[in-house]
Amino acid sequence: MRFVEDEDWFADCPVVLDFDGVRVEICHWKLDELSIGWNTVDTTAAISGWENAELTPEWSDTDERLESFLGQELDEVVLLEWRSSSRHDLADGTLAVEFVFGADRFHIANALDENSIDVGDAHPDFVRHRLYRRAD
Repeated sequence: MRFVEDEDWFADCPVVLDFDGVRVEICHWKLDELSIGWNTVDTTAAISGWENAELTPEWSDTDERLESFLGQELDEVVLLEWRSSSRHDLADGTLAVEFVFGADRFHIANALDENSIDVGDAHPDFVRHRLYRRAD
């Protein structure tokens, strides 16, 4: 989702990914909550209930960070669990979802009450839990 006025990404809203008509929706909120859904968000519907008169959100079909992944076949889905060596790390135990396409990958993580999208290898403090692997 982006704002019409400046095309900035609205990181508080779910990230919706379309895999040949099957959509997965990922949304982080608070410091430790993650929602993953399938085909529940209608990105063709108008946004309702938005009270901010200065900015108008709308669903976007593309994100420049993810353009290189278009048309590639998904190889793996991994749940990443942050396990810091620091005893005082507020992010310890938070989760991210990683999508792997060949040698390339991106993950959607909790950026302290909003979503972040990061392309490339995840930080080494993430522990990987494979959820899906494409059969060869």
